[in-house]
Amino acid sequence: MKRWMLAVPLLLFLGVAVFLYRGLYLDPSALPSAMIDKPFPQFSLPTVQDNRTLTRADIVGKPALVNVWGTWCVACRVEHPVLNKLAQQGVVIYGINYKDEDAAAEKWLNEFHDPYLLNIADAQGSLGLDLGVYGAPETFLIDAKGVIRYKHVGVIDDAVWHDQLAHLYQGLVDEAKP
Repeated sequence: MKRWMLAVPLLLFLGVAVFLYRGLYLDPSALPSAMIDKPFPQFSLPTVQDNRTLTRADIVGKPALVNVWGTWCVACRVEHPVLNKLAQQGVVIYGINYKDEDAAAEKWLNEFHDPYLLNIADAQGSLGLDLGVYGAPETFLIDAKGVIRYKHVGVIDDAVWHDQLAHLYQGLVDEAKP
């Protein structure tokens, strides 16, 4: 009986070691989203620029990136030139200005250019909460029916666009063609 008791700490140690070893090979930027393959949430929020009310219907109809950003977000400043370049190439991008002030957002967009077809002001973070947003930047890829097909957490740079998002976006564009 005593020998068995001596083996318990060793077994516990081995169990913890296996658990930690497995963690070394997980992607820390991969945050699963319960929203994948679900419709983009219903919302009724103002635009950043003119306080016109937008709803889910305003972003449905063609595949798009929905980018969560804020002027307070340092990483968003890094990603913004890439979004401008993508918008110039015809990629449809909608913005969600997350937990920010409209005046600061308007200044940002005037200074750094506006890649967004529409820019939703989510000052209270309610839409972000419905989307399961952890912070900014986060980008959702939606199809023409408004169904979320992919979520990227972090900066979209040229490598992320080419390696992860471009083929997914193009596939949705091709799928939406009559």
